[in-house]
Amino acid sequence: MIRVQRADLSQPQQASDWLQLMNEYAQHPMGGAQPLSPQVCESLPRLLSERAGAFQFLAYVEQRPVGVLNAFEGFSTFKARPLMNIHDVIVTADHRGSGVAAALFDAVTELARQRDCCKLTLEVLQGNLAAQKAYRKLGFEAYQLDPAMGQALFWGKPL
Repeated sequence: MIRVQRADLSQPQQASDWLQLMNEYAQHPMGGAQPLSPQVCESLPRLLSERAGAFQFLAYVEQRPVGVLNAFEGFSTFKARPLMNIHDVIVTADHRGSGVAAALFDAVTELARQRDCCKLTLEVLQGNLAAQKAYRKLGFEAYQLDPAMGQALFWGKPL
């Protein structure tokens, strides 16, 4: 049975479980293929705990951590309402396809509804076809306002 809970990263065991999965993802090609630095591992749980609009979920099967979803509340200027951006979705390799991602998405959807969010957003790598398939199954699609203008692209600029 899958159990999902809001993570409290000020609790040492939850922070450890969460970091274990974050590091697993970071070392995968989809996460950049590099482990998290010791400095990030040391500071990230505390820094996220201090951010009012940051939400972390942990999924467990029995007592084993098998999934993480990190989300951040944003704001839709066109709807004048909050939105929830799903920043990371991590499921251990041996639990993919078993409903862990769906359970995590159910939890963040419920939170978003409680916070009167108008939508959920996420980014996905172009080559991550398995994630794209899962997200479509969960009701996500590429974002566009006007089909003539095409789909939105996610860009970044390092600082």
